[in-house]
Amino acid sequence: MRFGVMSGIRQPRTAPVGTLRSMGTFTDGLLERFVLASSEFERKLRAVRSGQWSWPTPCTEWNVRQLVNHMARGNLSYLHLLRGGTSADFLRLRDADALGADPLAAYTRSARECAEAFAEPGALGRVLDYPLGRVPGYQALAVRTTDSAIHTWDLARATGDDDTLDAGLVAWIDDHLEEIYAGLAETPTAADTTHRFFAAPGDRLPHAAPRQHRLLHRMGRNPGTPSNAI
Repeated sequence: MRFGVMSGIRQPRTAPVGTLRSMGTFTDGLLERFVLASSEFERKLRAVRSGQWSWPTPCTEWNVRQLVNHMARGNLSYLHLLRGGTSADFLRLRDADALGADPLAAYTRSARECAEAFAEPGALGRVLDYPLGRVPGYQALAVRTTDSAIHTWDLARATGDDDTLDAGLVAWIDDHLEEIYAGLAETPTAADTTHRFFAAPGDRLPHAAPRQHRLLHRMGRNPGTPSNAI
């Protein structure tokens, strides 16, 4: 099922030939993947109860409301980059409140507006001033899709919801993680990363760990830890 994120979003027009050659196959269906990841986050958000907003999350610096704000603010910041915004603006507004009195409506609106902006002609080929390096729009959207999927797990773990992620999203991210973060000043898997933007790798996994667990581990999570022990 899809929720409010899907409303009125059109598919992007074809990017210029040179851009398509550089994009490669990992961007096939990219906008749809972002919409799916955003819809999955929205589904978990709809299940948050009034007493859970101050609960801790696997992202230790944020409680549930702060995590949701990070997601809504992030969507707006990516939209701002597409409109010519700077990395300095992105970092300055990173923790600014984007939820107001209605977190669900604010998040859903932010995800829809972000998707609509990336669906505009030329958006996927536009070079953006991302904080970790200048990137084309398609790479920025791939990073945003990955962030949305991983934070869906964080939200589910925080509230005790089912933390199973969409298998197709997990496979796509796991298969293309290096491409998604290629050329950035910091990546989730680089040995010399500062972990300013990405959590450090989690505890060692069993050899036969499922693919979702392996991906989460690469993204600095401890998927084997019970949700009530975060």
